[in-house]
Amino acid sequence: MTTTTTTVTLADLTRMLRESAGEEEGVDLDGDVIDTPFMDLGYDSLALLQVIGQIQREYGIEIPDDAVVDAETPGALLALINAGQGTAA
Repeated sequence: MTTTTTTVTLADLTRMLRESAGEEEGVDLDGDVIDTPFMDLGYDSLALLQVIGQIQREYGIEIPDDAVVDAETPGALLALINAGQGTAA
């Protein structure tokens, strides 16, 4: 059996944020947001949990809900997501 590893990118993450929770007026997710806190981008923990659910469905990556709370920026969340690829859903 061959295992395929797909890296979730910032573009993937911002697409899922838009699909799950929309985009805050005045926030440019296409800009340099990798280190911008989610709260500054207009996303709360509920929005992030929706995105994590979408990641689990699309990529089969299991991310513990309590770990998401510590990921305060898109960069931190991407590191968590891509580190969790060893844990299949």
